[in-house]
Amino acid sequence: SIKLNIPIVSFYVFSSENWRRPKKEIIFLFKLIQNYFDKEIKSIVNEGIKINILGENKKLPKDIKSTLHKTVYLTSKNKKITVNLAINYGSKNEILHSLKNIKKKINLKNFEKNLYTKNMPNPEILIRTGGHQRLSNFMLWQLAYSELYFLKKLWPDFSPIDLKRIIEKYKKIKRNFGKI
Repeated sequence: SIKLNIPIVSFYVFSSENWRRPKKEIIFLFKLIQNYFDKEIKSIVNEGIKINILGENKKLPKDIKSTLHKTVYLTSKNKKITVNLAINYGSKNEILHSLKNIKKKINLKNFEKNLYTKNMPNPEILIRTGGHQRLSNFMLWQLAYSELYFLKKLWPDFSPIDLKRIIEKYKKIKRNFGKI
C-alpha cells in the first residue's frame, strides 16, 4: 500500500461478533495481536505508519488495550500511511454509538462526526478475501459507494499482485455516487 501511494488502509481484525468464538481462539487472536505489536512497533514507527483503532476497547483485555493505546500514541504523528485496525468493531454498534453521542440535531453531518471514522474519507474499495460475499457488519455506513471485490483466496494468500489487479480494475470504473 505504501508503494502504491494508498493513503489509508483499514483491516477488520476482530469483530464485535467474534466474542462468540471458542475462548481458545479468542485468546490466540489476542496473543497474535500482542506479539505483532511487541515485535513490530519500532518498525511501524520508523516506516511512518500511523495506526488508528476503530471499535470499542472497553471489553478488550487490559494488556491489549495498553498495547493498542501505546501503538496509537507512538504513531500519532506519522503521515506516510494511515492503517485503521477494526478491533472489537461492529458497524451496527458504531451507528448506535454515533446516534447516542449526537448532542445537537440529528443530521448527516452530526451523525458522521460521531462515527469511529470521523475526519476520514469513506473507503473507495473493499476487498473481502475468503470466498464470502458479504460485509459482515463492517463499515456499513462508510461503504455505501465503495467498489466491492470478493476473492476466493484466503487473506494469507492475498498478494501485492492481487492488490495491483484490483486497483487497475478500479481505475476503469466510472463512479457516479448516485448521479448519472
